[in-house]
Amino acid sequence: VMGDQVKIRAWNIQGLPKDEFSTENAIMMDNARRWSLCIDPTSSANKWIREMEAEAGLLVIKLSDPDYLRTLENAIPFGKPVLLENIAEVMDASLEPLLQKQTFKQAGAMCIRLGDATVEYHEAFKFYITTKMRNPHYPPELCTRVTLLNFMITMEGLEDQLLGLVVAKERPDLEEEKNQLILQGAENKRQLKEIEDKILHVLSASEGNILEDEEGVKVLSASKVLSDEINEKQKVAEVTETKIDEARVGYKPVAKHSTLLFFSVQDMANIDPMYQYSLQWFCNLFVRSIAESTKSDDLTIRLSYLSDHFTFYLYTNVCRSLFEKDKLLFAFVVASKLQVAKGTLDPLELRFFLTGGIAMDNPHTNPDPSWLSEKVWGEICRFSDLPAASGLRDDFAKDAKRFKHLYDNSDAHLQHLPSPWHEKMNLFQRMVVIRCMRPDKVTSALTVYVEKTMGKKFVEPMPFDIAPCYADSAKSIPLVFVLSAGTDPMAGLLKFAEGLNRRVESVSLGQGQGPVAMKLVKEAITEGHWVVLQNCHLAKTFIPELERLGEVDIKAADVHRDFRIWCTSYPSPIFPITILENGVKMVNEAPKGLRAGLIRTYNNDPTSDDAFFLACNKQATWRKMLFGLAFFHSFLQNRARYGPIGFNIPYEFNDNDLRICLRQLQMFLDENDEVPYETLKYTAGECNYGGKVTDGTDRRTLMTIINLFYNPKILTEEYKFSPSGKYYAPPYSQERQGYIDYIGTLPLIASPEVYGLHENADISKDVKDTNLLLDSLMSTQSRDTAGGGAGKSQEEMISEVAVDIAARIKPNFDCEAVERAYPQNYYDSMNTVLVQECARVNNLITIVRNSLADIQKAVKGLILLSDALDMVGQSLFVGKVPAMWLKKSFPSLKPLGSYVKELCERVDFFQKWINEGPPVVFWLPGFFFTQAFLTAAKQNYARKFKVEIDKVNFDFEMMDKPGDCETRPEDGVYCTGMYFDGGSWDYDNHVIGEQPPKVLYIPVPTIWMVPMPVTQFKDYQHYVCPMYKTSERRGILSTTGHSTNFVMNVRIATSQIPDHWVLRGLAMLTSLSD
Repeated sequence: VMGDQVKIRAWNIQGLPKDEFSTENAIMMDNARRWSLCIDPTSSANKWIREMEAEAGLLVIKLSDPDYLRTLENAIPFGKPVLLENIAEVMDASLEPLLQKQTFKQAGAMCIRLGDATVEYHEAFKFYITTKMRNPHYPPELCTRVTLLNFMITMEGLEDQLLGLVVAKERPDLEEEKNQLILQGAENKRQLKEIEDKILHVLSASEGNILEDEEGVKVLSASKVLSDEINEKQKVAEVTETKIDEARVGYKPVAKHSTLLFFSVQDMANIDPMYQYSLQWFCNLFVRSIAESTKSDDLTIRLSYLSDHFTFYLYTNVCRSLFEKDKLLFAFVVASKLQVAKGTLDPLELRFFLTGGIAMDNPHTNPDPSWLSEKVWGEICRFSDLPAASGLRDDFAKDAKRFKHLYDNSDAHLQHLPSPWHEKMNLFQRMVVIRCMRPDKVTSALTVYVEKTMGKKFVEPMPFDIAPCYADSAKSIPLVFVLSAGTDPMAGLLKFAEGLNRRVESVSLGQGQGPVAMKLVKEAITEGHWVVLQNCHLAKTFIPELERLGEVDIKAADVHRDFRIWCTSYPSPIFPITILENGVKMVNEAPKGLRAGLIRTYNNDPTSDDAFFLACNKQATWRKMLFGLAFFHSFLQNRARYGPIGFNIPYEFNDNDLRICLRQLQMFLDENDEVPYETLKYTAGECNYGGKVTDGTDRRTLMTIINLFYNPKILTEEYKFSPSGKYYAPPYSQERQGYIDYIGTLPLIASPEVYGLHENADISKDVKDTNLLLDSLMSTQSRDTAGGGAGKSQEEMISEVAVDIAARIKPNFDCEAVERAYPQNYYDSMNTVLVQECARVNNLITIVRNSLADIQKAVKGLILLSDALDMVGQSLFVGKVPAMWLKKSFPSLKPLGSYVKELCERVDFFQKWINEGPPVVFWLPGFFFTQAFLTAAKQNYARKFKVEIDKVNFDFEMMDKPGDCETRPEDGVYCTGMYFDGGSWDYDNHVIGEQPPKVLYIPVPTIWMVPMPVTQFKDYQHYVCPMYKTSERRGILSTTGHSTNFVMNVRIATSQIPDHWVLRGLAMLTSLSD
């Protein structure tokens, strides 16, 4: 209704995408009273505005420009349009009068205040604002002062754009003719509009009878003749255009295919801020692929060649800028988008694969709890509700043993499902079954899926090579190294530069280094050498300079053609998007694995330098201990990959730690007659490596590990580093290569036993990797494609889940009534604990109840959907616990259904305590603030026996016999509900035992926590077992002085040396992740 077809056609010629969404945005921009702020991550609005206003002398500014206000002061009086691009989430306050159009009359002229200056305001002045941020959160005061427009390119708009590109290259004759017809059609419509306006003018200006106005009649007659001619031309043009469109439509499949690829690439930015790619970069790749792909006269075959070539060409270009963990993820994102578009993958099945379905409870009985866990059975039941798996639950219930080979087999992802399911289900549906039953095999199953649907080359490792990256660069295109732990690209870069005979200057950015960097860049621009700006993530104040450097300075005409600018940065949201989108990004990760780490040590400085390697006075001792130290370094780096069971906190031990230890080792050996083992342990374990370790349990683990390598036994030939006997310090070799050859004989993938871990640790690590992969995949799913279930919209599903949870939430406790029933008692501090815990439960269930009520109103449109409520809705939709709840909650890693169930169990636990009195056995996971409960138990003992509480602590007895806990103990408390992580309990010998295969968590027997003076503790061989609230183990120090996760240390009897369990990573948990 509001659109002018002539104007719209002109906009399209000037670069506005032709889809309806973009057209509506342009009409709103043209008619709005407020200035437009365009959310424009693909720069489509930016390019269109630049083209549209080029003739009017458009001026382009950024808030980072030092003189942008001066530019505005000069543009406003002359009515020149101004484009303010790449703004962040905050606008400069000096622009407020301009945004609100606060004009006033002064000396007869319209004026506006801009900063400290008052300038004349020209009515023809136009102001455009764009941002490259994908999902900015602007404050309400800014949103009310601009017209906020989303110019994110749509599928239809991009498809049309890519169709134009491919036809222009494949059939340039058609595209040229099409463009001519568009211009001709626009001109014809413009002339017709002019004729209409002229006729209306004549009719309105005519007085009396129009037929008596000779001049008017002549104008009307001439207009009629011209109009008929134009209409005839337009009819012919439209017929021709229709024929051309029919010819162009043959290329539509490749345009649609490539559009899906672009949105796959765009989705990667949700995973890491460094994964940013521009539409221009994508289109350039597309054009190059068209030129390089295999030709064919048969259109169908040619399209197939083109699609296959571009898919892999794009994949290789994107993969060189992805971390290793995200390459398979990206391949699957591409594969799933293409399969959904083809109709061979059901979006409901994809969503189930990512979330595991959402349910508060499972009404179906587990057919075989001996091996089938409740989590697995619940997911099988939920999957059976989808059409593809209808009947699977009943088949399981009849004979679960038919499926047990999937649980037992180490290659579960390659096994056939029992008949008829293997034949009935497609490859993806079978992968969903593996996801339910063996989450540790999901990564392997995904690899098979990508290989079968996309080709083997999409899952093969891609070696890093700096040469092709350099070939893709230019003097105006920066090169960016995205860093990861343990990598330093400088050595490789300097070697590459030496091969090309290029001079390299580098500066490590940090405080005060900005001016130094700018000076180096300016010199390099004129002289033609390379500049490396290291650690850009540390230089927040330098980022505006870096952005201007990437957009203005290096694109000037007088830049030397050999000039290159290289940047290194860890992933950081502050790194300029424009450089990320237009630069060449590279990731060169350190090789993973124990063997790769050892080889890297022997090939890197200082070990690779013979002057250092051969320098020590005690060569035989030096070589053995050097190997031990190298093994220790690689051991630490790879043990951390096992997650919390390896180290609670993932420390970044790097080559600098190893380098200083090597130099100290050589120095101490040279300066002492005997090997100073204790000194070496202290410098390496407590200082160089230990200086990074902030967790007490991790420090104990680190010192236990270093004892394996810094001890006299390492100098003997019989000493082995692991029970398998495969790893040891090799015999003396004259050459460094002899040690490298020995390292080459070690297994490529080290088993957990090398690190002192149980074989189940591999399952824990794989499950952790699977959870990370699925969470990352979920973040790539847009709200449109995430889809609902059974034809329901996302809003309906959120509302259903909210209603279900709200119905389960119990009423608040009456804290005053509880306090009256359990008043403060000097000899029983448990009363105070109960009242405080009830108050904490009330806080949480009030937040839960209110947010559920609000989200139901918001999806119906009754109240405003705030950011916080939107996040609650998204969490409910994907089956996660909302962050709003976790702020007031007990620590939990459980999915939504299990969390709600546990919350209800806590309420029931305290309700039973209120109704029936303190329980005989306390359910320890039920407490919000566990330390208060434990302190109360000690306090009761201290007050009863009039002992100072600082001299009292718990000793522990395992109540592992039937009938042990029928009555309350005289002193202390019985506690239950904990799990062993990394071990189990040997009920026959009453000591810690090893985990059964494939069973990760074992219930701990009821523990009697006996308070007594520390001096009265029994003396026996024990392991000090840390207890944590969740399997994440790490926490932060809260205002109470206690960790948010660590609970206490528990002394447990062991028949093995305690170091065995330290290396096992044995701990107790009060809450699991399922």
